[in-house]
Amino acid sequence: MNQTDFDFVVVGGGPSGATAAHDLVRQGWRVLLLDRQGRTKPCGGAIPPRLIQDFDIPDHLLVAKVRCARMISPTDNKVDIPIDNGFVGMVDRDEFDEYLRDRAAQSGAVRRQAIFDKLEHDDSGQLWVHYTPVTSKEHAALEHAKPIKVSTRMVVGADGARSEVARQAIPNAHKTKYVFAYHEIIESPVGQPGYDAARCDVYYQGEVSPDFYGWVFPHGKTMSVGMGSADKGYSLRSATARLREIAGLTHAPTLRREGAPIPLKPLPQWDNGRDVVVIGDAAGVVAPSSGEGIYYAMDCARRVSKAAHEALKTGNSACLKQGRKSFMKQHGRVFWILGVMQYFWYQNDKRREKFVKICEDRDVQRLTFESYMNKELARKDPMAHVRIFLKDMAHLLGMART
Repeated sequence: MNQTDFDFVVVGGGPSGATAAHDLVRQGWRVLLLDRQGRTKPCGGAIPPRLIQDFDIPDHLLVAKVRCARMISPTDNKVDIPIDNGFVGMVDRDEFDEYLRDRAAQSGAVRRQAIFDKLEHDDSGQLWVHYTPVTSKEHAALEHAKPIKVSTRMVVGADGARSEVARQAIPNAHKTKYVFAYHEIIESPVGQPGYDAARCDVYYQGEVSPDFYGWVFPHGKTMSVGMGSADKGYSLRSATARLREIAGLTHAPTLRREGAPIPLKPLPQWDNGRDVVVIGDAAGVVAPSSGEGIYYAMDCARRVSKAAHEALKTGNSACLKQGRKSFMKQHGRVFWILGVMQYFWYQNDKRREKFVKICEDRDVQRLTFESYMNKELARKDPMAHVRIFLKDMAHLLGMART
């Protein structure tokens, strides 16, 4: 076998890419991590206890600990769901992502700030990655930078929604759906009536989002206020302004604004059958209905990294498919349920009103958060599931009052 510059080149240094680089280098592989940096993805920043535990996240990265979620209906019905015996951690993505990239580098990954250009197989079948180094000054020296190419045995694409790696190498990569997310980071209105640094507010209102939801999430000294929609003609910025007005946050200073597409359906195929595989947003692993992505991105990275390790170790590229197979076996049912839930309950304000009403039920609250915190469907109390099913049917058939 010809010697290559690297065993793996990971394109993208978000939670998924940084996790993959960290896992692969700890397996003994030579890893190059490419990331352009300088751009923070719009994200509520919630991470469940399962993520903190599985990926050894230090407490100092948690800028807030949420102990209650408030659901707000179109008629302003507020349902508070306490998080019993625990909390949901909140992170700032710029600090969180940088910590993960640095951890990968400390473990031995070679880290480069760069823009990915293209993949190339030469006549001998060798895989090359072309990239252009960038400076930290918002790509100011890009036009003077000299493109570089490195040889590698495998590429891991973690370059987000509408991944360029996926576009160049993965069949049917365009076959996914997106929600366009937008948020504004504002100063926390400490001392303002109604402000709670340990509560997430979720707005299920058509005037905020016609097909998704809006959020107000605490981040310690700051807050993330935003919304999402798959309607390309919908003004996300105007909707966020309405949300801030509804939430009484119009006059809070705005620190920055961010927007990006968020995939809501896993790609049908994550690898090219040979030497390229995608993970995280590039693979479409964001939960429907909730839009949660950090845990799924990192879990996806870990499972695919294990499969990629086996593929290089054994020389059998078919092992790559085990990454997607393992992920979908663990999370596919949850994704399907959340997809159906989003399709049905988010269609109009009448259904949103019923959805929030259902959330008043303690069985729903308990099982929802057990599943969220532990990242698997709660199975401890089968009768609770039966009760929820009967209540849901009563709402669907108009037999329950809203």
